[in-house]
Amino acid sequence: MSASISPIRKHTIAIVGAGTGGISVAARLRRARPDLDIAIIDPALNHDYQPAWTLVGGGAYRAEDTRRPLRDCLPLGVHHIAQAVTALLPDERRAELADGSALSYEYLVVAAGIQLNWDAIEGLSEALGKDGVTSNYRYDLAPYTWELVQRFRGGTAVFTQPAGAVKCPGAPQKALYLAADHFRRNGIGAVRLQFRTAGAAVFGVPFYAQALDRIMASYGAQPHFGQNLIQVRGPERIAIFESMIDGRVVREEVSYDLLHVVPPQSAPDFIRRSPLADASGWLDVDRHTLRHVRYSNVFGLGDCTSTPNSKTAAAIKGQAPVLVGNLLRALRGAGNTESYDGYAACPLTTSVGKVLLAEFTYGGAITPSFPVDPRVPRRVYWWLKRSFMPWFYWNILLKGRSLPVTHRGRDFPVGIPSSIQP
Repeated sequence: MSASISPIRKHTIAIVGAGTGGISVAARLRRARPDLDIAIIDPALNHDYQPAWTLVGGGAYRAEDTRRPLRDCLPLGVHHIAQAVTALLPDERRAELADGSALSYEYLVVAAGIQLNWDAIEGLSEALGKDGVTSNYRYDLAPYTWELVQRFRGGTAVFTQPAGAVKCPGAPQKALYLAADHFRRNGIGAVRLQFRTAGAAVFGVPFYAQALDRIMASYGAQPHFGQNLIQVRGPERIAIFESMIDGRVVREEVSYDLLHVVPPQSAPDFIRRSPLADASGWLDVDRHTLRHVRYSNVFGLGDCTSTPNSKTAAAIKGQAPVLVGNLLRALRGAGNTESYDGYAACPLTTSVGKVLLAEFTYGGAITPSFPVDPRVPRRVYWWLKRSFMPWFYWNILLKGRSLPVTHRGRDFPVGIPSSIQP
């Protein structure tokens, strides 16, 4: 840390990150208080609607339709600082930037997203985009996923999910379902589908996991639990997985024809190195108020935080109004009143034309927006996923507007509905 860093910009509110959370908060603040001095810090040139990348990988969406210039997405009147943050110094109310300058603030909102650690898997970075190795977690690779699916004529297709938190935790299996649906529709036989996850179940909420088990089985896909991908040997088309069996570390070499990888993920390094992090490196905020537990002038939302909700864009819909409400009260010297209930939604595309819409709050409470069993994939949810949600994202969420809250707790029978089909 250097006391000679110059120049130092000064703003009332600094927002780190121009992703879904950062732009939504900036837009809401501008709507409520047009006079506020707000700066948003992000070096990106473009803003991506990432929830559609799975559809791109399934041939149901164009990659270019998920991307817009960042300048067109930012609220008018918000200062854009096109730099990366290198350090957060909350005791000094300062953020240091990649160009050597610094920014001071009265209030800080951290919406920095999640860090994709591609290099944590040996050989993965070198293999991506060739030798049958792909990932829907990158804009440039999602089209390659669809290319591989179209070219597939049989063999082994492996889909992975790492240990720990990932953004959109349903996305790894969505890639499998869309590929499997294409293979089935086109009569491609001799397909060996594998879902290799470091977790103990296909989904973290048992209510939905039971239904997804049935869908995976309907495609003949084999789930393998407790599996960590540690190495990819692209030219050989070999993936190496590590698991614990009877207290011993066991390694397995798996030959593949198609390998869809989801990389390990973490909070960004500049958060992990800062006093704002918890023991696991996430921004340490109160799970309900979204205010930092030690620094009262710091707030956070989205994938970089410690809140124990599923890391999805839908979570921002619930978090942004809570954070903005509490921040505006803090500006007036008042306390918190708004509370986030942990809402998240995961539209699981089980085939082209059908979606299982999983909605839940903290503790795995089932809180669907519609009074029908949410474990049943439905065609109307495909319309929501393919058409309504992108419109909502660009025109409502990023503009700081709201729609009425529709999710609520509902009771459903314990048994799995017989009508579950992908």
